Amino acid sequence: MKKRSILIVDDEPNVISSLTRTLADEGYEIFSATSAEQALKLLEQTKVQVLITDERMPGMSGSELLGIVRRRYPHIVRIMLTGKANLEDAMRAVNQGEIFRFFTKPWDPYELKLSLWNGFEKYDLEEEQRLLLAAIKRQRAEMAELEKEYPGITRVRRDRNAVVLVQDITPEDIEEIKAWCRKLQETEGSDTGDA
Repeated sequence: MKKRSILIVDDEPNVISSLTRTLADEGYEIFSATSAEQALKLLEQTKVQVLITDERMPGMSGSELLGIVRRRYPHIVRIMLTGKANLEDAMRAVNQGEIFRFFTKPWDPYELKLSLWNGFEKYDLEEEQRLLLAAIKRQRAEMAELEKEYPGITRVRRDRNAVVLVQDITPEDIEEIKAWCRKLQETEGSDTGDA
C-alpha cells in the first residue's frame, strides 16, 4: 500500500504541532510549511495527496494558495482550516480552491480524521479513474493501428437478433493475428522493463 501524505500549511507552528499530534496514530506521512510560498516550493519536490491550509496567513492567503494548487496540482485534495470563519472566507475557498472540506479552529479530531479518510478515498478513486482513462486511450490507439493495418477488423457485424457475425477466418489469418499480439506484448514488456 502506498504511503498517504498530507501537507499542513499554517503560519502558527503550534497549530501544525497540534494537527501532527492529532494525526500521529493514523500512519500518514506529514509535511509542513509555515507560509504559502514555502508550501508551493515543497510541492515542487514532494508528492502529497491532501493539503490542509489556514486561510489567514501573512503574504498569500490560504484561498490564494488553494487556487494555485488547484491549477498546478488538480489531483491534490484541498482542505481549508481557519480560526476566524466567516461566509466570505468559505466562499472564497470554495470558488478559488474548489475545496473538499472547510474546518474551523478548534477542530473536532474525529471529524477531521473522518474527512481525511474520505479525502484519501476520493484521491484513490480519481487516481484509478485516471489510470483507466489512460488505458482506454491506449487501447483506442491500438485499435486504430489495427484498423489501418487490417481494414474492417474493428467493425462488428450483427444479425437482427444482435448476434455477432464472424467472417470466415483462415488459419493463416489467425496465426498472423497471434504473431501481431505477441509482438505487441513484447513491445509493452520492454517499455515497462519486464522483458
